[in-house]
Amino acid sequence: MNKAECVDILIKNLSFAPSGIKKIELYVDLILKFNKKYNIISKNTEKDVWNRHILDSAQIVRFIDFSIDGSLSDLGSGAGFPGIILSIFNTNKNFHVKLYEKSKIKCNFLRETISKLDLNAKVLESDINKERIKSNYFVCRAFKKLDKLMLISREIAIKPYKMIVLKGKNAQEDVNKALKKVSFKYKIESSITDKESKILLIDES
Repeated sequence: MNKAECVDILIKNLSFAPSGIKKIELYVDLILKFNKKYNIISKNTEKDVWNRHILDSAQIVRFIDFSIDGSLSDLGSGAGFPGIILSIFNTNKNFHVKLYEKSKIKCNFLRETISKLDLNAKVLESDINKERIKSNYFVCRAFKKLDKLMLISREIAIKPYKMIVLKGKNAQEDVNKALKKVSFKYKIESSITDKESKILLIDES
């Protein structure tokens, strides 16, 4: 999908405000500018950034209740997918987005983005393996293999929480592998950006 098609879905299907779209456009400009010097996203995905990164991240707003007083933690935020997009969507001052990233370069980019877009988000330059994190939601995109992610989450995350993981076509296979090491309740939803990709919803209540 091109930019216009993605924007149409963001507004009509995912309820992004026009002001949010403007912030996303600024965010994309920042990514492409920063990416000329530092490799924060694959250069092969720059031309498809609206579908591959923006809309792919934005689609999970369907599974998050932003009206609560709480927080969301993006593990391995990288260039801010999906955390920055979720922060742009969020209008509740009492709902906070936390971006966990261990790369200093990417953390600097995230802080600059948050400042320029005036977002309710915080960057934590941290190795999450050493953390104990309290959040209502944990989101992950291209972070770790699911079996390792589930084992790590049991060490760092304080229950109850929900986890949202963006996965490829082998989502069920990954789930089956992870279930051999740790039990969890899950549901698989279809992605709106790729027919083969999936969204894994895990309930750790």
